[in-house]
Amino acid sequence: MVRPLGRSGASTRRPSGPNPSPAPDRAPGAPDGHPRRTRRQPGGPPPRREHGGGRPGLPSALGGRSVAGQVFVLQVVIVLLLVVAAVVALVLQVRHDSTKEARNRSVAVAEAFANAPGTREALRSPDPSAVLQPRAEAARKATKVDFIVVMNTDGVRYSHPKPDRIGKKFVGTIAPALAGKTVTEEITGTIGPLVQAVVPVKADDGTVVGLVSAGITTESVGGAADQQLPLVLVAAAAGLALATAGTALVSRRLLRQTHGLGPHEMTRMYEHHDAVLHSVREGVLIVGDEGTLLLANDEAQRLLDLPDDAEGRHVLNLGLAPDTAGLLASGRVATDEVHLVKDRLLAINQRTTDTKGGPPGTVATLRDSTELRALSGRAEAARERLNMLYDAGVAIGTSLDVTRTAEELAELAVPRFADFVTVDLFDAVLSGGQPQVTTALSRTAVNGIRKDAPLYPVDERIRLVDTSPQARALATGQAVVEPRLSEAAGWQAQDLERSAQVVAYGIHSLVAVPLRAGSLVLGVVSFWRSEKPEPFDVDEVALAEELVARAAVSIDNARRYTREHNMAVTLQRSLLPRNLPEQDALEIAYRYLPAQEGVGGDWFDVLPLSGARVALVVGDVVGHGLHAAATMGRLRTAVHNFSALDLPPDELLALLDELVGRIDQDEAAEGANAPVTGATCLYAIYDPVSRLCTIARAGHPPPALIHPDGSVEFPEVPAGPPLGLGGLPFETADLELAEGSRLVLYTDGLVEDRERDIDVGLELLRTALEGAGRSPEETCRGVLDSRLTDRAGDDIALIVAGTRSLAADRIAEWQVPGDPAAVGEVRASVSRQLARWGLDELTFTTELILSELVTNAIRYGGDPIHVRVLHDRTLICEVFDSSSTSPHLRYAAMTDEGGRGLFLVAQLSERWGTRYTPEGKVIWAEQPLP
Repeated sequence: MVRPLGRSGASTRRPSGPNPSPAPDRAPGAPDGHPRRTRRQPGGPPPRREHGGGRPGLPSALGGRSVAGQVFVLQVVIVLLLVVAAVVALVLQVRHDSTKEARNRSVAVAEAFANAPGTREALRSPDPSAVLQPRAEAARKATKVDFIVVMNTDGVRYSHPKPDRIGKKFVGTIAPALAGKTVTEEITGTIGPLVQAVVPVKADDGTVVGLVSAGITTESVGGAADQQLPLVLVAAAAGLALATAGTALVSRRLLRQTHGLGPHEMTRMYEHHDAVLHSVREGVLIVGDEGTLLLANDEAQRLLDLPDDAEGRHVLNLGLAPDTAGLLASGRVATDEVHLVKDRLLAINQRTTDTKGGPPGTVATLRDSTELRALSGRAEAARERLNMLYDAGVAIGTSLDVTRTAEELAELAVPRFADFVTVDLFDAVLSGGQPQVTTALSRTAVNGIRKDAPLYPVDERIRLVDTSPQARALATGQAVVEPRLSEAAGWQAQDLERSAQVVAYGIHSLVAVPLRAGSLVLGVVSFWRSEKPEPFDVDEVALAEELVARAAVSIDNARRYTREHNMAVTLQRSLLPRNLPEQDALEIAYRYLPAQEGVGGDWFDVLPLSGARVALVVGDVVGHGLHAAATMGRLRTAVHNFSALDLPPDELLALLDELVGRIDQDEAAEGANAPVTGATCLYAIYDPVSRLCTIARAGHPPPALIHPDGSVEFPEVPAGPPLGLGGLPFETADLELAEGSRLVLYTDGLVEDRERDIDVGLELLRTALEGAGRSPEETCRGVLDSRLTDRAGDDIALIVAGTRSLAADRIAEWQVPGDPAAVGEVRASVSRQLARWGLDELTFTTELILSELVTNAIRYGGDPIHVRVLHDRTLICEVFDSSSTSPHLRYAAMTDEGGRGLFLVAQLSERWGTRYTPEGKVIWAEQPLP
């Protein structure tokens, strides 16, 4: 609102409170000079309700809060009170008139009857009631009173409208009447409120000889007035309606003028409006239709440098530039016209105020475009910094690799923030260890707008001097700014020659920020500037610290992952076989490829068994990480132990299945989150004497067999359930392998992934095997070169075993009858065979071993008894019998005659043991060759 001008020409402003709420916007020139509120400000008055067209709705505005509403309510109440007062006055007047009329009529009737001829004579007659009752009733009906009662001086009735009450005492006051006076009184009788009069009947000498009472109810007298009351009420209602309509019209006009605001709201709105008008960062001028300046807020005073008495003067007389003054005096519409006012470029917008019935004149707004450009530049810089921080959250830490994360930080900051960026980390961080601030740093990442900057290259080891900015940043944990490198002696002391080259190259300032992750200091990041002449300011240092803080979290995560990964890889490698045992039954080649990420539970083993046999085992533990690797080690150790019992493959898998079940139960009891259920295993035993391979598998992919002619097949091996499920038996398959065949065992990572079914993988493996070389080593190389998977998402274990057979001239066997005398024949036959093999040095010990084993078989075993001697890497002696009873080694006492046979066998042989067959058992002993 434009306030009236004082005598000095300055606008008078009502001071606002100590903490005024923001005022509503006002459109200058609004009707009646009142502000138009467009939205509710915090702490300001509530928004008024609007009907279509923006005009305030009468029903809502007359609710009592606005000035118009209060006026309307006040006037309606006044009119209503007047109507009620008139009605009450009318009723009271009617009641008064009715009472007065009843009194007059009752007195007149009573006096007329008392003075009527014959009344005194009737009172003296013997039967007054017979005379007076008919007369009284006739008079009552003629005068339209409710009763006429004649009584003697004692108050005994002679007449009454109800005959049964004749002879009874009169109810009322009669003492004054006995004294010769007329008495009137208002009572409530059996017929309602009434007025009754008592007059005396006097004799000629003035003595009272009787009394006459007449009465009439006020209802009977006031009936006419009651009939007039509805007419009065209707007239009052009509007057109230007319008064309300008139009040509403007056209030509606007042409503338009006050815009539905209450007194407190109007006061507060004007105070807020005045405060906002003079506090906005935009100049506001209101000019009258004759060019007189009506209002100028504080910002307009500042931008135009107006004199103190500017308001009330013509705009052409204010000392403004001609073009600016001409625009303000012209009253024309202008939009963002730029005018030079001293050293400012002002954007002026001007509109007229006489639209929609407003007062004539114009309102102009002024904006300093010079300041706006500066603010816009700062806003753009802030927006760029926010975008950079957002990009840092997305682009830094995309991989769990320490070096790559450091490179991502350097790539993000160049050239958006710095011209060159270097990242130096402690050596322990790169390997996943705990960093030590006292150790040297390694240059991990370098990036810049050019590649020939004379900064330390990647992989350079740097030992910082204490005066360098990087060393100070590491020591204090805070960013260190070096605004002028050419004058920074502490930085130059790091490397005088290189420092001179850096300055000569044009790099003039840097900010060094420590890489901190919690309490750990991982390294330092240096931001170098060469293109922009100004050094890093405070805001840029804060941005550098924020960038480095976000990168530090990602680098620390990568460091932790590297540590865990290295631990898991170390554990896995320690659990896998480092060297394959020596044996002549199979030519072994293998490959183990860990997954690109994580450590799996794939494993394999080659286990020499008795009788020149060899066991091949390959398995897989579901999952990745330390848990899978540790479980794999437990299963591998269990297989080693179970294989020492020389069990068939199906029995060994059954024991392994039971072990995995117990592991699962232990994990569940401890509340672990990684059960082992789902481990798979394939176990095969190859006998080079019979060339028979016995295979059993527990949920593992089937083996592949390459025949000597190069053809490939996948033999039918019953697929048992994965280890740990329990309850189902395992079955074996016997394969007779020709010499020169290659048995291929593998884990599912070779043939299966998320995008390919296992059947497709098996066909690809078949193709790779058909095109591979002839030897196991060439086969492994050919399979992996074909790379059935582009990127290993799981571990891959591959074993290729080329079969060999033990030559017939290296096998000697005899059937032994169940006669102790046959032991000597066995010794003789073995001696001759050893002589043919050139093993005469082993004749004595071999004879002793076979003598003891055959004697035990004859004595404790059962027929048939069979002896076999194998000339392999060791000399193997085997004795077969049909008994399943196994002998036990024990120490014989000095007085015992026997019991020293197995003890001698154990002392003379390198290894010995028992294995069971479907037909019985085999006791074997091995001796090293000379």
